[in-house]
Amino acid sequence: MTTAQTPELDVQPTPLALLLLGREADPRSERGVDCPGDLPSPSDPDLVERARAAKAKLGDKVFVLGHHYQRDEVIQFADVTGDSFKLARDAAARPEAEYIVFCGVHFMAESADILTSDAQKVVLPDLAAGCSMADMATAEQVAECWDVLTEAGVAEQVVPVSYMNSSADIKAFTGKHGGLICTSSNAKRALDWAFEQGEKVLFLPDQHLGRNTAVRDMGMSLEDCVVYNPHKPGGGVTVEQLRAAKMILWRGHCSVHGRFSLDSVNDVRARIPGVNVLVHPECKHEVVAAADHVGSTEYIIKTLEAAPAGSKWAIGTELNLVRRLANRFASEDKEIVFLDKTVCFCSTMNRIDLPHLVWTLESLAEGTLVNRIEVDKETEAFAKLALERMLALP
Repeated sequence: MTTAQTPELDVQPTPLALLLLGREADPRSERGVDCPGDLPSPSDPDLVERARAAKAKLGDKVFVLGHHYQRDEVIQFADVTGDSFKLARDAAARPEAEYIVFCGVHFMAESADILTSDAQKVVLPDLAAGCSMADMATAEQVAECWDVLTEAGVAEQVVPVSYMNSSADIKAFTGKHGGLICTSSNAKRALDWAFEQGEKVLFLPDQHLGRNTAVRDMGMSLEDCVVYNPHKPGGGVTVEQLRAAKMILWRGHCSVHGRFSLDSVNDVRARIPGVNVLVHPECKHEVVAAADHVGSTEYIIKTLEAAPAGSKWAIGTELNLVRRLANRFASEDKEIVFLDKTVCFCSTMNRIDLPHLVWTLESLAEGTLVNRIEVDKETEAFAKLALERMLALP
């Protein structure tokens, strides 16, 4: 028996692979790897008291923001909770706070930095808390897409609309090209505005929110939508498809909301008779079409607040929030379950844990600024322009 000799391959790791391995860094990426200093041990029984002491020492100098998808151990120290845009606006409304500690992910901290004053410093407890959706659209890829649209002769008809869940670079591109930002709550209003400005929309970076808003809320057909794939030559679409489409959807998605399926909906209806299915619009179109209620994180919370006692709900959104809501409304006999049988947290949101928060607060209390998120002035100016167009919506 002989063994064939395999020549040694000279394979060089890509920049993305190095980031995922925890080596090197890219300041323009949603992924970071550096965390200077030693973190407290997760098993330290004094973590809660240490966080309280550091926060008390900082007093009004610090303002802690907690996104709805954060762990309970972190949320307990938040001065306010909410979705990403609400939190960024809350930070801007507290100019006396020198430090804004954002317990969320990278693009959220960027938005807070854009909306707050130069005197305020936005801090992200763990730089590796990125967003897989935001990572799916880079500035270089979007610039290449615009070149494709230009060559197809449609760029002048296209208005970019970018979801809040995007990097500062993408927000800046949007502002520079006459577009605006949207949230899951005002996506229809944003698209109405965009179609008053042009004939087509380039929707970044979540294809599902764009498709669901266009088809479910605005009466378009699935045929009006085409998906641009940045990993294929020319986006994987023809010139004819681009010219015929009203909605050019970027091939991006949320790793949590994208996992829910029509089978999930059918299964929960079979298991829990009379259940109400309530999902986020980042879910796939077939899931949204089969649900009873669809809306943003804030909509989900308000719907459950108004629900009658004894009602049953299956929720298609991040598990930390679903568990928190189930516990909150248990006393009202509201049955609240996760839509999918498989447990799925947002892995990057969960990177913000109590040790990282303690390390951040104690560092700030000692006068050491750590993990500052700072958007450069040119990017900030164009990103703010896109945000201001959204804020001006009726």
